Amino acid sequence: MRLAQAATILFSVCALQAAMPPVPRPAPDFVVHFTNGNEMTLRSLKGKVIVLTCISTTCPHCQHASQVFTKLYEEYGARGFQPVGVAFNTMANLYVDEFVRNFGIKHPVGYSPTELVLTFMGISPMERYVVPQIVWIDKKGVIREQTPPLGDEKMLQESHWREMIETLLKEPGETTKHAPTARVTQAKKAAQ
Repeated sequence: MRLAQAATILFSVCALQAAMPPVPRPAPDFVVHFTNGNEMTLRSLKGKVIVLTCISTTCPHCQHASQVFTKLYEEYGARGFQPVGVAFNTMANLYVDEFVRNFGIKHPVGYSPTELVLTFMGISPMERYVVPQIVWIDKKGVIREQTPPLGDEKMLQESHWREMIETLLKEPGETTKHAPTARVTQAKKAAQ
């Protein structure tokens, strides 16, 4: 009986790992909405080292991660590091501003529907997952690392984040005449 249970657990873990999209892979474009009606696309940040933190505004681990990424942004932002937070909990659009204010977040934090965030990460809506989900994107727009759906303790530590930032900042980016900046446009009223 125990052997059958162990085999079932092992099969389930292997199936979850097999379902994760491969890394590295090109990052699909993704839109982060802001409560003031503006939006930002990941494509507009190409040329920077991006960490996309997919969070719940009520999660203590997400709150802490966002505060640490604010500190890292202050330290590495001038060199091309750009954290972007996207809240995807229920009614996140109502809580984002308070989240940013209460926790002193100094980098962009917006919101997006749960289904779109899960699709971006390659996680099935039927799959269990933890937050924060962290996605590292290099200067060329390639996803280099992503938290597994059920998390990975090592990938959620500041020392690992610093290592990722340092590694990705040292890599060459694509040659462009103008450094890309975040494109901000008026969000469509229908999306609200």
